[in-house]
Amino acid sequence: MVPSSESPNNTELLERFREGQRTALARAISLVENTRPGFEDVLHAIHSDLGRATRVGITGPPGAGKSTLTTELANRFRARDERVGIVAVDPSSPFTGGALLGDRIRMNSLSTDPGIFIRSMATRGSLGGLATTSQEVADLLDAFGFDRVILETVGVGQSELDIAEGADTTVVVLVPESGDSIQAMKAGLMEVADVFVINKADRPGADRLARELEVMLHMRLGETQPAAAGHHGVSLRSVGRAARNRAQEAADESGGWAIPVLKSVANTGEGLDELVQTLDRHAVYLEVSGELSQRRHRRFIERTRAAVDRELKRLAWKVGSGEEILADALPELESGRESPYSVAARIVRELGVRPEANEGR
Repeated sequence: MVPSSESPNNTELLERFREGQRTALARAISLVENTRPGFEDVLHAIHSDLGRATRVGITGPPGAGKSTLTTELANRFRARDERVGIVAVDPSSPFTGGALLGDRIRMNSLSTDPGIFIRSMATRGSLGGLATTSQEVADLLDAFGFDRVILETVGVGQSELDIAEGADTTVVVLVPESGDSIQAMKAGLMEVADVFVINKADRPGADRLARELEVMLHMRLGETQPAAAGHHGVSLRSVGRAARNRAQEAADESGGWAIPVLKSVANTGEGLDELVQTLDRHAVYLEVSGELSQRRHRRFIERTRAAVDRELKRLAWKVGSGEEILADALPELESGRESPYSVAARIVRELGVRPEANEGR
């Protein structure tokens, strides 16, 4: 969909948005979050203002202390006079649609700071299109002039990782108890993580989890065992240390980024200064290596695809006759004379697209 000419109301909203009025920012976010008429016009208008904010994605399993970690990060960024925008994605009640975790309640220490803006977005039982919407809200915070935009997501499923990939730097937060589930989720985590943080590191098992992660990260280099691991009887501590050193050496040789494994106790602030320094180092690496530009290019590609998918769904089900065709086809579907695929082909043809045109490609 090519954005239409701006409506008078949205023109006024954009004027107030560009004047830095927080109420205009809140209204623009609601417009986008609820996909109200004209929301794409607003996103189109602010697109040229993007790219000034550093985006940090924070993801990890529920209970990892991500909200506390986000609060402590925001405090440290503010101490450096940076303005911080936070998008917190909560799981939501299947009955009321309201957020269960209440990130904004737990971040209430930040709420009185005029340099911080927090928006909590409830999943409402579905993460299908939330990755795109969350990133669009991050766009608004970026265009509004925030220096840092933090996207905090719940869980480590594919949708949450998609949200995190909308960031320049992604921090995966784990706790010592995460050890048993590392094998199940390591593929996605290894792909998306730029920094690992083991939070609540004062609990038993933190050191072991750190070493396990370091060995797994080393194995990404193509070696099954760190060179310094030796033979039987060598402790996991020495294996982890060798893995960490080898990963850093490989990164130094290639000019790449060695994914660090940090430890923190967010409740006390322990380890947070090191995390901020690591985020700064990664931001420099992204800029110098050209990776930042590549990541943003990939983000634009995926955002465009998502916008096309969303518009096609709107044309098929809300504007077109998709629902009517589907309702009329139910008897044939039940009898077996039609299948979901033949009905889908009819709905697509109503959009002026011949499904068979792409066969064999």
